[in-house]
Amino acid sequence: MSTTVNEPDGLEDDGLRRFATIWSRAVYPATQTSMTRAEFEEYLYPLARKLREALFAQPFSPLVGQRVGEALVAGHCTSPDALPHILGVVESYLVLYGTADEGGARAELPRPALATDEARARCSRLQHAIAAGFSRSLRERTLAEQEALSRAALAAQTAVEEALHASETRFRAVFKDATLGIGIADMNGRIMDANGAMARMFGRTEEDMRRRNMSEWLHPDEAPEAARMHRQLVRGEREHFRVEKPYQRPDGTVLWTNLTVSLLRDAEGEPRYQLALMEDVTERRLLHLRLRYEATHDELTGLPNRTLFAERLERILSSNSGVRRFGLCYLDIDGFKAVNDSLGHAVGDQLLVSVAERLQSCATGPGHLVARIGGDEFAALITDPGPDDVTELARQALAALATPIALDGRDLSVRASIGIVEGESGELRPEDVMRSADITMYRAKDSGGNRYELADPDSDAQAIDRHSLTNHLPAALERSEFFLEYQPLIRMDDGTVAGAEALVRWEHPVHGRLGPDRFIPLAEHTGLIVPLGRWVLEQAVRQAVMWNEQGAGGAARDGHPMRVNVNLSPRQLHNPDLVPDTIAVLEAAGVPPGTLCLEVTESALIGADEDELKPLRQLAEMGVDIALDDFGTGYSNLANLRRLPATTLKLDRSFTQGLQRHPADPADVTFVGGIVSLAHALGLNVTVEGVETEHQAAQLRELGCDTAQGWHYARPASAREFVRDWVPAPL
Repeated sequence: MSTTVNEPDGLEDDGLRRFATIWSRAVYPATQTSMTRAEFEEYLYPLARKLREALFAQPFSPLVGQRVGEALVAGHCTSPDALPHILGVVESYLVLYGTADEGGARAELPRPALATDEARARCSRLQHAIAAGFSRSLRERTLAEQEALSRAALAAQTAVEEALHASETRFRAVFKDATLGIGIADMNGRIMDANGAMARMFGRTEEDMRRRNMSEWLHPDEAPEAARMHRQLVRGEREHFRVEKPYQRPDGTVLWTNLTVSLLRDAEGEPRYQLALMEDVTERRLLHLRLRYEATHDELTGLPNRTLFAERLERILSSNSGVRRFGLCYLDIDGFKAVNDSLGHAVGDQLLVSVAERLQSCATGPGHLVARIGGDEFAALITDPGPDDVTELARQALAALATPIALDGRDLSVRASIGIVEGESGELRPEDVMRSADITMYRAKDSGGNRYELADPDSDAQAIDRHSLTNHLPAALERSEFFLEYQPLIRMDDGTVAGAEALVRWEHPVHGRLGPDRFIPLAEHTGLIVPLGRWVLEQAVRQAVMWNEQGAGGAARDGHPMRVNVNLSPRQLHNPDLVPDTIAVLEAAGVPPGTLCLEVTESALIGADEDELKPLRQLAEMGVDIALDDFGTGYSNLANLRRLPATTLKLDRSFTQGLQRHPADPADVTFVGGIVSLAHALGLNVTVEGVETEHQAAQLRELGCDTAQGWHYARPASAREFVRDWVPAPL
């Protein structure tokens, strides 16, 4: 659906009115219309509105520009000088007045946001479309005139015996006064007559033209198809042809024409003369070339832009391109945003220009193309590379950028990350190649940057899978695709259940059951971990209420209810609503704070200052248990335990694996025993993860561990299975 700015009935847009006025003043003197200038301005106003609507349309399409060009020809803007005036005003004023909000109710109208660079790029494409529509419409008008002239000439030639004087007079009037170049030649190309318009096109006199042969002005850029059609006409196999054809002028310049050649036969039907009608389209062609260049080249660096690069890549990858292999280096400058933010965009632009120059100096082969894709991203495309050509180009690019760039009195070091894709032409689509290059480039960036990586299908598949899961995460929470499983926490002194750790799972509609390692990092990265964590907290606390009402495992021993452990991620830990959200969940469930234990990884608390620990202290003071999860993996100073608001240490399984052996490694026994003794001395309980054997459980029991969890006791299971296995039936 397009997003456009619609003007209410009876409400004029001052900006567009001003644009139409300027447009009318510039173009009206070059028109051949019978309208007054005021009438002509009213004729231009709706065309200006269409251009403004096209400028803001989403998705953008330049086709409106073609219709505007056609409408201008229909309004008799047919003078050769009209088109430059038309495009000049569009280029200078459309963005200025098309995006201005001026006065009155107009300022209240909705206006979609559009960056200035994007607006100017769209304006350039609209100019190209206007020129195309103008040219096509003018060509059709010209061809109609040419047909009329051809019919007049043929009629005059046919009736020469019957009314020679009348036909000669009629033909000469058309011949002399026509704005088109008209020439008559024999079948060998010798010019027999040419009017003033044709003579002026070639920079010669009419007399000089009559001594020439058209073959003298052949141009090397002439299309082979034009020569073929001319040979057919000379042999009498066709009556006429039309073609865009270049000629070499005497001064060395090129004359581009829209040429129509018709065959004139004698009374016996034999080919006798050639009638050529020429329209000079040199200026129009140069304008097209300029607009094409602007539309396909980056304004800042002068490199080909994304549009031209995509065209070249698509052509190379086509099965009939004649190219066997391709190579692509996709480059992104590391830390470029910091340059813009600290030194300003002007310095950033100078840096991009210098980077472009250095990349061009590395890719000088005939099959090389360097383009600026956008922002600080560049790409180098190689056709039919040798075995190491692409990686060598990447190494040269990194080496060229390694030399500091002197800008604004500073030497700036440039680092870059490059993703490389190579393959056979005809096997991949352009979008697949660019996606793989982008993924590979970010893999190089994630590995530290200032390096290149080669595309790998498995890595691409993993990145695409992560992207798919990330996009699906918000809807998954709304569609209740997440669920909880529970693993019991067992008291080691009597084997009863003290609580359970709530573990979140995802039932993905395509990938099936996913563990937290597949989606928790993605949720943490996107921020969805905060609403997901609150949902887990609500579900787990509600489940704990049900268990305690059912007297789970004698959990009320010593007056302590069975608790539920919920993991807390680093982003949740820094969420300002952590404390009020937790209080709200506990109050809504009607349970004491001791029912809940929040597990925080040791690594998340390394180096935490008092402000970062404040939410945990507030919760601990309320009675919520705080467990230091994965203890031993963060390499924190043991003395820090005294300042952390923890009530429980969860010893990581890596420290108890040695206890599985029989007999156990004495060093492992001593190490674990020391941690348990230290924790108890600090008033902390000790929970052990990953208990898998009875021998291991016995060792940990002897060492004084308080609670344990692991496959020796139970695997994570649904709430229903947990009730079945651990909650006794009521008496």
